[in-house]
Amino acid sequence: MIAAVVGDDAVTCDDETPAPWWSFTKTVLAAAALRMVAAGRIPLDTPLRGRTFTLRQVLQHRAGLADYGSLPAYHAAVAAGDPPWPVAELLRRVGAEQLRFEPGEGWAYSNIGYLLVRTLIEEIADEPLAPALRRLVFDPLGVTGVTVACTPADLDATAWRNPDRYHPGWVYHGLLLGSATSAALVLHHLLAGRLLPQALTAAMRQPYPVEGSVPGRPWGTAGYGLGLMIGSGEPAGRYEGHTGMGPGSTAAVFQRTDPDAARPPRTAAVLAAGHAAGVVERRAMALAAGT
Repeated sequence: MIAAVVGDDAVTCDDETPAPWWSFTKTVLAAAALRMVAAGRIPLDTPLRGRTFTLRQVLQHRAGLADYGSLPAYHAAVAAGDPPWPVAELLRRVGAEQLRFEPGEGWAYSNIGYLLVRTLIEEIADEPLAPALRRLVFDPLGVTGVTVACTPADLDATAWRNPDRYHPGWVYHGLLLGSATSAALVLHHLLAGRLLPQALTAAMRQPYPVEGSVPGRPWGTAGYGLGLMIGSGEPAGRYEGHTGMGPGSTAAVFQRTDPDAARPPRTAAVLAAGHAAGVVERRAMALAAGT
């Protein structure tokens, strides 16, 4: 495991080698989209052009969009080492135009939703994802060294390399690579309100309740904000952040955010190979809790 802990006055990390962030990328995408909301470029609560759902609903997985993670053919193609499908084929295979429920009337995790967020960011910024995220998120926060993986070779210099030649294009919303320190700094500064206006930071951190206790995971209660997993965890307390899982590794980036805590918040990022999500989440939560 690689672990980093960030407080307001100290940063500790045992290894600065970059590794995949997997779905912690969603937190960064949400932050970038909300920067555009703050600039008046995207509405948060008006249906997106040509759609029946809002950006808030997409970021909170409440738009009714499908998830390609449920497609057996997707997993078979990844396992076979096939090149990623064109986006149009992915959308056709998953039936992306058919909503699973009316927007706002349910909750279902959707990678397709965050593909839509990536597309919005790139279209409105008029630039590829990497420079858009650097300009909108990483540069304002003073975080360096984070890249977007585009080819199998991009994973070769990461902590666990890429012996199976996994193609990061299978992560359609984008796969960020960075150190544990960079991941912890992004979340720490974001939750401290150093990127977004106060109202948008608060909106990001307001959870919609979802299924709580999951076997093998440290969640008691659980909710989802705008690009954030939020709920009670172990050690006992409230945690905000995101877990990411992909072939061969897991990432967990969390801050303990109890309002009555006696000490300033701590943010921990744990990047690990060969561990179950619950193990990595527990380690990140323990570090964030200072235990």
